[in-house]
Amino acid sequence: MAPTSETLTAERILEATEEVLRRHGPAKATVVDVARALGVSHGSVYRHFRTKAALREAVTKRWLDRTSGELSGIVAADRDPETRLRDWLAALFAAKRRKAGDDPELFATYTVLTDENGTAVGEHIADLTSQLTRIIEAGVATGDFAAIDPEATARAVFQATGRFHDPCYAREWEEPGAESDFRAVVDLLVRGLRP
Repeated sequence: MAPTSETLTAERILEATEEVLRRHGPAKATVVDVARALGVSHGSVYRHFRTKAALREAVTKRWLDRTSGELSGIVAADRDPETRLRDWLAALFAAKRRKAGDDPELFATYTVLTDENGTAVGEHIADLTSQLTRIIEAGVATGDFAAIDPEATARAVFQATGRFHDPCYAREWEEPGAESDFRAVVDLLVRGLRP
């Protein structure tokens, strides 16, 4: 293997892993493939990620964190809580549709990886519901929303919109009427949150 001129970092390994997963799929991608793509020994990869499972968990977390990062800006935006809630839900739906539509091979790969990485998925869902909780708390504070338990309400909103962000529904996201169904569900939820 030819030595690489760039410093080997965890981020470079994760980028290479994503490419290897795209090319080979989760069943055939190996740490040796990642090392080969980077021009290093597989031992060098293991110095950053102790096991293949740890590497797969990290690449899954990185993929999920992209969505969380996009949405966090909406939570902090200086807009009324109803607008933030609508924008947040729409951005989540759009992000998931984009991931499924723009790179279906990688989306299918990550669907497999998220099934085997419960920790990363659990943390992702906790982060998303925490973001929703902050929006709902802001709505309660301004009197726009009525929620006795904003955290439980956030979980309910997240679950009620599952058809528009849970990967198991990905095939339905581009069907005719998906967008109007989404708007109808969000309208219903917002009406239910009003005092």
